[in-house]
Amino acid sequence: MTDSARGLTVAIVGRPNVGKSTLFNRLVAQRVALVDDRPGVTRDRREGRGHIGDLAFTVIDTAGMEDADAESLAGRMHAQSETAIVDADVSLFMIDARVGLTPEDRHFARRLRSLGARTIVVANKAEGRAGDPGTLEAYELGFGDPVRISAEHGEGMGDIYDALRVVADQLPAAEDDADDGARGPKVAIVGRPNAGKSTLINRLLGQERLLTGPEAGITRDSIAVDVVHRGKPYRAFDTAGMRRRARVETKLEKLAVGDALRAIRFAEVVVLVIDPAQPFEKQDLQIADLVEREGRALVLAASKWDLVEDKQDTRARLKEMSDRLLPQLAGAPLVTLSGLTGVGLDRLMKSVG
Repeated sequence: MTDSARGLTVAIVGRPNVGKSTLFNRLVAQRVALVDDRPGVTRDRREGRGHIGDLAFTVIDTAGMEDADAESLAGRMHAQSETAIVDADVSLFMIDARVGLTPEDRHFARRLRSLGARTIVVANKAEGRAGDPGTLEAYELGFGDPVRISAEHGEGMGDIYDALRVVADQLPAAEDDADDGARGPKVAIVGRPNAGKSTLINRLLGQERLLTGPEAGITRDSIAVDVVHRGKPYRAFDTAGMRRRARVETKLEKLAVGDALRAIRFAEVVVLVIDPAQPFEKQDLQIADLVEREGRALVLAASKWDLVEDKQDTRARLKEMSDRLLPQLAGAPLVTLSGLTGVGLDRLMKSVG
């Protein structure tokens, strides 16, 4: 019988490229977090249900913790990671056992301590003798015995279980949560890069849950969040901006686009976010066509409406373009909104259903 331990929340933290997303995928038993050899792949924090044996828990994958200016993209990623640490019951602080402790590891060990975070050091990539020196160095961090693992090969999961079980047994009993089906309709938020998808979800949540900014392509993973609007629950999926195939240049961007396509196929309703300054470009039309082929309900959302000067004429132009360029989707609602101000959100969610 599985011990749900639903009250236990575990954050996986550490500097970039130590294997955090690989461990996350191992714990949730799915390849849901994007993994690549380059550092900094993960940006937003991603949550999932982790399992080891009879122990189940919420696990949070985080961006690599880098010291950076608070207003920069790296600084905003750092803030997301610190929020996860504060929200979690325990942090799995990962180091690379083959590299050993770095100045960054020591710096963020001090930061974990200053946040009062309960911390378990996880020495990853520790298979074989090459991981011995780095594992021994981990004692210097002062968080007790390090847990030696190989996230890629699944070694050491029993030792992580033992460490987490100690924490879980000290938590008060939690009432059983409702099944995932009670989360309401699954809604994928899709569109081209920098169309305002993450800003829209943050407005629905009432908090800066997802990274936003002027840089195009901030979102990489498809991030699932629970949203309640006017008392009704939804499961919303923020996705990477999808460019035309000819412009998708790197392996990482291909993975991100593939993740977004899976979100469309998984959703019941798809919200296609369109920039009214550049509406219905070829990629918008291709995304809408894919949604129609997959048999999903479509809502067109013209975002950044606060920036539109002639709103009446612009809305009429968007409606004419929608009818002319997407005749196969006649009747799809067209909603104007601003994720920044919140205007139009009620109309959007009413259209979503």
